[in-house]
Amino acid sequence: MRDKLLIAILGPTGVGKTTISLGFAERHKGEIVSADSRLVYHGMDIGTAKPTPAEQMRVRHHLIDVVEPADDWNLAKYQSGAGEAIDNIHVRGKIPFLVGGTGQYIIAVLEGWTPPPKSQDVGFRTSLEQQAKETGYEILHRQLEDIDPIAAERIDARNVRRVIRALEIYHVTGLPPSQLRSKSPPDFDVLKIGLTLPRDQLYARIDARIEEMMEAGWLDEVETLLSLNIPQGAPSMSAIGYAQLAEYLQGKVELDEALAETRRLTRQFVRRQANWFKPEDPSINWFINDEGVEEEIEGCISTWVDTEPTEA
Repeated sequence: MRDKLLIAILGPTGVGKTTISLGFAERHKGEIVSADSRLVYHGMDIGTAKPTPAEQMRVRHHLIDVVEPADDWNLAKYQSGAGEAIDNIHVRGKIPFLVGGTGQYIIAVLEGWTPPPKSQDVGFRTSLEQQAKETGYEILHRQLEDIDPIAAERIDARNVRRVIRALEIYHVTGLPPSQLRSKSPPDFDVLKIGLTLPRDQLYARIDARIEEMMEAGWLDEVETLLSLNIPQGAPSMSAIGYAQLAEYLQGKVELDEALAETRRLTRQFVRRQANWFKPEDPSINWFINDEGVEEEIEGCISTWVDTEPTEA
């Protein structure tokens, strides 16, 4: 029998992680630690597919609604919050379920990343920010591709803040950011459960979910956020769909264009998630989210919990 456990339920956006994780957390007296970079924000509920209040009542959740959309948030803050939540869950004799699709968050927790050094060169950062405004974010992303193709593949070009952070790391160390992650493995046993679907089915689910979000009032949600005068460069407003609907509300594009771009970027995001959660990764137990999958996963979890861990 294992001692301190953590079960990670991961996979692409729209695959059904929320529904699956709720059932298993209930059955195994667990609590859910969100690993989604957008669920941390108050007021961003519909477009992030945030667990509903009723779902959050079923199982205790952590790292949801912890900051305002205008607030600063980063990987280091997430790691600190996730580590504290996981420790508290273990102290109470329960199992933490790490659930989400933000690969950087999940891997940082499971591998115990130590953040690389920060740059104190404010001028360098300012020059990059100015370059992005004047020539477009694509220029910065191409610079990152030249020095670190691995990091560039994982970082969305539109996420200017993360691209600049990667370029700063190279500026400080002279080394590609992807090579600088020092690790301190956590003191708990981890089971990784991966959910997947054939790409065409996943895309169909995503399209249907976008329609459901619009019917649920996503456009009103974005309008409310715009009324708060959140800074244009705030990471929260770079979320897929929010930025596109904001452009529609500001009269820059038609609604059909905004939704088409949302669908396109979501598909692109799914492909990027595959760089973090690879089908050939032997550490991930992959399951197709189809009929009977819960019984298959239950068997995997039960066998793992009851098996003595092997020495490394």
